[in-house]
Amino acid sequence: MSPLTADTAPRPSARSRLLEAADELFYRQGVDATGVDAVIEAANVARMTFYKHFGGKDALVVAYLEERDARWRGLLDDMCQAAGPDPVARIKAVFDALAVYHRRPGHRGCAFANAAAQLGGRDHPARAVVAAHKAAHRARLAEWVDEARYADAGELVDLLLMLYEGATTTEALGTVTDAVTKAQRTVARLLDTWPRRTEEEAR
Repeated sequence: MSPLTADTAPRPSARSRLLEAADELFYRQGVDATGVDAVIEAANVARMTFYKHFGGKDALVVAYLEERDARWRGLLDDMCQAAGPDPVARIKAVFDALAVYHRRPGHRGCAFANAAAQLGGRDHPARAVVAAHKAAHRARLAEWVDEARYADAGELVDLLLMLYEGATTTEALGTVTDAVTKAQRTVARLLDTWPRRTEEEAR
């Protein structure tokens, strides 16, 4: 059987094309600045096809963020798996994964923070996706901080999140050069010097 070529490969589904268009436009232009018509045109689908799959812009924004969350978790899972079972190495792998994201062309900061700043009201359904993404990120760090028996675990997790979010924002804005690299070095020093609980205290 001959391999698939660009001419013979199956065309992505209409839903996939809509999500791909939304991902590119929402992230580059902003959720607020991008209308449904622009997504429909970029995806090359009929208006009725869009409404069949999503019903409206709010549902499309939710799906866009869910896809972003799945991609981030996939990358993070792969890098943490490669880091091995050591919880300290896995914490550092979070920032290694962040560096991978920042090296991608067109990086414009955290898609979730960007979207949250532009969503209409507090009852927008996409806010729940943003909250779940950030909560899962904190929970994962907290789990590894606890496994590594660091003292004052809550404070350490707060500092790690501040470094993570701060590096993401300042590098995207261009206010700090190589912000993620500097955050990686800071995290390494922080984890090396932060006090640990004894095995007895950890019980």
